[in-house]
Amino acid sequence: MTPFGRQMVSAGQIAAQIAPRPTALPAFPKWELFRNLTAARKTFGLSDRDLAVLNGLLTFYPKDELTADAGLIVFPSNASLSERVHGMAESTLRRHLAALVKSGMIQRHDSPNGKRYARRDSDGSIARAFGFDLSPLLHRAHDITEAARTARAALEQLKRLREDCVLLARDGVKLLLWLRETQGLALDAQDDLLRLAQRTLRRKPRLDDLTELRGALQSCLESLQAHLQPVEAAETKAADRAETEELSGKDAENERHHQKSNTESFDLESTEKQIQNRLALPLPLVLKACPDLNTYRPDPISNWLELVETADFVKGMLGITTDAWQQAVSVMGATEASIALACILQRADTIKSPGGYLRCLTRKAQDGKFSAATMVLSQLTAVNTRAA
Repeated sequence: MTPFGRQMVSAGQIAAQIAPRPTALPAFPKWELFRNLTAARKTFGLSDRDLAVLNGLLTFYPKDELTADAGLIVFPSNASLSERVHGMAESTLRRHLAALVKSGMIQRHDSPNGKRYARRDSDGSIARAFGFDLSPLLHRAHDITEAARTARAALEQLKRLREDCVLLARDGVKLLLWLRETQGLALDAQDDLLRLAQRTLRRKPRLDDLTELRGALQSCLESLQAHLQPVEAAETKAADRAETEELSGKDAENERHHQKSNTESFDLESTEKQIQNRLALPLPLVLKACPDLNTYRPDPISNWLELVETADFVKGMLGITTDAWQQAVSVMGATEASIALACILQRADTIKSPGGYLRCLTRKAQDGKFSAATMVLSQLTAVNTRAA
């Protein structure tokens, strides 16, 4: 149990030796166990590089199942193990092997000279081996499986909470715009909360933060619903106000009127004709380069009108003002501006100010120096590079 050379025996090695172990253990599929450990790696303090090294060690075990009655010691050289983990440097390899030993997932069985090898009987079977013992994995299979189940449940809960928050935020934004258009309500407190929620959802909030955010968004949505009127009354009120009031000089009201006109003027046939004539860019190619846009819809985007509508909704989550968006639509056209916004959303983690970036693209478009097709192809190249 003691290590070769000057290295002292550790408390972990002593604890592993004196810990009680079950006398009979059922066989366990090694790759299923590895997938469970991958899901629960944070519970056991393991990194992705530690798991890569463990994956390499498991490939040297010839059977598909770990069994207690079989020899669970693998003895690859550092050079052979480095090849299995895609050329990892030996110094790095030793560091991650030490992390696996410290976590209790494997044990060292060093030979008298510190090398890894096996002695065989006359019939060719392994009589004794020196290397890394995989039996701790089998002994902890139950704990690993339970930890993986807990981790997967927490991840699923996190996904559902995020979906709830996105849906509540979307409903809140739509209702807020409706109330402003039809009833002229300001509702600044709800507006501030929805903007804060959109900024929060652009990041990766924790479970507690999402739980708190969902409660706040539910309260916000309920307060907005309390202002709703029957559709007939709202339309009559909006028509009376349009007939009796002069055009307001406020920028915010003019922007809302401009946005409504543009949104209602979108039709699928003209938009598809525009994209074919100007950009010659197929919709599936845009969605392949910018897949994150689909996460803001219950169903995948299937036509250019849905792309434009989704971009119009997502702009607030990126912190893009209505003025910047309307200017981009006016200069580029609704479709090209929506494609540009989809590319900005895909690179949101690296763009400090999406609104300022969109204004910069708008100025380039005014000078004839911007092409949405070039932007999409550049993003597609980046996606393919990461996949490779």
